[in-house]
Amino acid sequence: MAYGPDQILEGLGNSDYERYIRTNELLSLQKGPDTWKHRDELLFQVVHQTSELWLKHCTAEAVQAVEYLKRDEIRPALRLFPRMLLAIKYCHEALDMLEQMSPWDYQQVRRALGHGSGFDSPGMNSIRKAIPGLGIEFKRLLAKENLDLVQLFIRHTQFEDLYLLAEALVELDERMYLWRHRHFKVVERSIGLKVSGTQGTPVEILARLNSFTFFPELWDARTDLTNFAIAEEGEN
Repeated sequence: MAYGPDQILEGLGNSDYERYIRTNELLSLQKGPDTWKHRDELLFQVVHQTSELWLKHCTAEAVQAVEYLKRDEIRPALRLFPRMLLAIKYCHEALDMLEQMSPWDYQQVRRALGHGSGFDSPGMNSIRKAIPGLGIEFKRLLAKENLDLVQLFIRHTQFEDLYLLAEALVELDERMYLWRHRHFKVVERSIGLKVSGTQGTPVEILARLNSFTFFPELWDARTDLTNFAIAEEGEN
């Protein structure tokens, strides 16, 4: 980005870039060394703050995709799914940084968290509320074509946009599942399995929550499709 001699934007900062990105405010949101209980608090906060930003972005795209689908505009909605998937991917990959902390170092950082827990994440809670709306609109569009899922998969070339939407929902569901599972393994690696988290929730319960899917019917349809194919083979 090129800068001219005159700054245009108002606000704090030495350049329009700093003023637009609001770097002064952004970089002041992390605790300073004089308040750390452990130096890895910076690492911990950066991972979680950036994840909240990506989840905010992901939610915004999901909400917009729902609006497109309400107007039967499947193609514009489909263009937003890669953005959602990348946002979740970045949250997933950021967890690698947490594993740079030793289990003992994490215990020192944990003392600064109070009762802070991932269950309280605004980003996670917002995307969990936004995703089901995509499924609602998909079911409406499927019913509009008088199709069930098995028939959609069989006739996918005839209803390509709707089929691509079904697969995009599965991909989104899978990415969310993998991210939750990755988070669970980071927690287990950091504090163990048969203990409780910062809000007193046993880590073992987190493991059971990992089985949740947003669109179970889309996963079950794979089994139905396989059984349909087997039955069809038996008739020939």
